[in-house]
Amino acid sequence: MGALLATATEGSRTLQAADRRRHQRVKVNILGRFMLEDRREYPCQVIDMSPGGMAMITPVQGRVGERVVAYLDHLSRVEGRISRVINGGFAVELRNTVRKRDKIANVLTWLANKDELNLPEDRRHDRFVPKNPMTRIVLPDGSSHMCRIIDVSLSGAAIATDLEPHKGDSIEIGKMRARVVRRIEGGIAVEFAAVQNRDLLEHHISADPNALNQASV
Repeated sequence: MGALLATATEGSRTLQAADRRRHQRVKVNILGRFMLEDRREYPCQVIDMSPGGMAMITPVQGRVGERVVAYLDHLSRVEGRISRVINGGFAVELRNTVRKRDKIANVLTWLANKDELNLPEDRRHDRFVPKNPMTRIVLPDGSSHMCRIIDVSLSGAAIATDLEPHKGDSIEIGKMRARVVRRIEGGIAVEFAAVQNRDLLEHHISADPNALNQASV
């Protein structure tokens, strides 16, 4: 009986420790974009995070209880609801699948330890602006248009344009194939057909300067 009680106690301690890990906040500096319920998109900076919540610095305020969908470097899509307003932004209670929470926990562990352990920088989804931000996009109807790249990662890009292709449309950006995933403020967000090498990405996504006179702006 005593052995059973000891085993149960030890199991309870393990569960409590796991629960603490799930909710332990880590100070981070993660950039991304987010949408409130009005579907408008804004930049954001996550300053601390756990698999169950995060605090964001944002240019606009949301209301407590409002749904938030964010696309973050390293983590891709997360969602939840605003739990409270903070100075310069708000805190979000995340509502994701168990698999997504595990991914968040793994990324946070890596971020918390990479400096101390001298781990290499993970640049899979970091955004950057290419040296030549001008690009040419070709819509499904075959029309060609010059646009500006807002920023790009190895898996997708944000494009400044007045054009309004439909979500899910397959388009060309420079020499790359991409799919429109959503409208953003002043343009569109696209996802590449495959994750790219950064050097090849910069070479393929930007437009040939000679194309500036061959496509409509």
